[in-house]
Amino acid sequence: MPPSIREIHVLRTAILLAAFFTLTEASLGATLPETGPLPQTREDKAVAVPEDKPTEESTTGDKAVDTKPETQTDDTAKAAGDTVKDKAESPKPGDKATPENTPIPEEKPATEDKPVPEEKPVSEEKVTPEKPEPKPVVEREDPAAYAACLVDLKASGAVFTEDTTIDDGDGCGIDKPLTVTSVGKGITLEPKGQMRCETALRLGEWAEKSINPVAQTAFGEKAKLVKIGQASTYVCRLRNNAETGEISEHARGNAVDIATLTFEGATAVEMQPRLEDSTMTGAFQRAITAAACLYFSTVLSPGSDAAHETHLHLDVLKRKNDYRFCR
Repeated sequence: MPPSIREIHVLRTAILLAAFFTLTEASLGATLPETGPLPQTREDKAVAVPEDKPTEESTTGDKAVDTKPETQTDDTAKAAGDTVKDKAESPKPGDKATPENTPIPEEKPATEDKPVPEEKPVSEEKVTPEKPEPKPVVEREDPAAYAACLVDLKASGAVFTEDTTIDDGDGCGIDKPLTVTSVGKGITLEPKGQMRCETALRLGEWAEKSINPVAQTAFGEKAKLVKIGQASTYVCRLRNNAETGEISEHARGNAVDIATLTFEGATAVEMQPRLEDSTMTGAFQRAITAAACLYFSTVLSPGSDAAHETHLHLDVLKRKNDYRFCR
């Protein structure tokens, strides 16, 4: 007896369900590559699936068509994956740039030289002209010190006159000059000379307190200084009459050059190199030269240099800590 329509329908349904579960079990047990093939839409009849597993839908047209993946071999999946990869690496015109399809820019060689910017011409710097050095001026006397010096000089018996200010330019000059004709009682300055009060006072003290006592020891008790022969007092010039260099202390009224010393009842003693002179005159000159360093800050004896062969240089230049230069 042929099966009924109902039996045929049940049998058909059972066969379809068995095929569905067989395909599902095979797909779940297969090892898929990292990049699998895209699902393809088949025109087979839809197969009913349980309600708890949603199906993937393809929205082509108004009606939804159920799709299911086909079982593929490893070679087929690899070929499909390569095809998808090639498509991803070669985007079509109009596609949006993504990390997968964005072309990597070609790197430039590291040794490629960068263009050197053109240097702009440097404008010439404005050079500020140096300010001229201030010209030296005549040193001014301290009024109180000058007044005290005049009192002491007059008390020593010196003869002098006060003159108007001397200003010869370039620092040469004396604020309150004196023209001195005698540096003490009976001690003439020949020729008379212009100098500062302090220079005249120190010259008189040296003559009275050092020259006369040493002369009486060297030449006898009656030896007494009566005249000082000077070779130079105030004169506007540089040191040692040089063409360049510092201004001389003679140009400030601070210096006097001694050429001869004349004693009562005795011949004059000329200033000359006597460092190795073994006579009494040599001893006398060396003694008074050394004593002069007690009254003057600079003492240059005859023979100390080429510029001082025939005279004894004395000056009252002020130095730090009252430093003395004597030779």
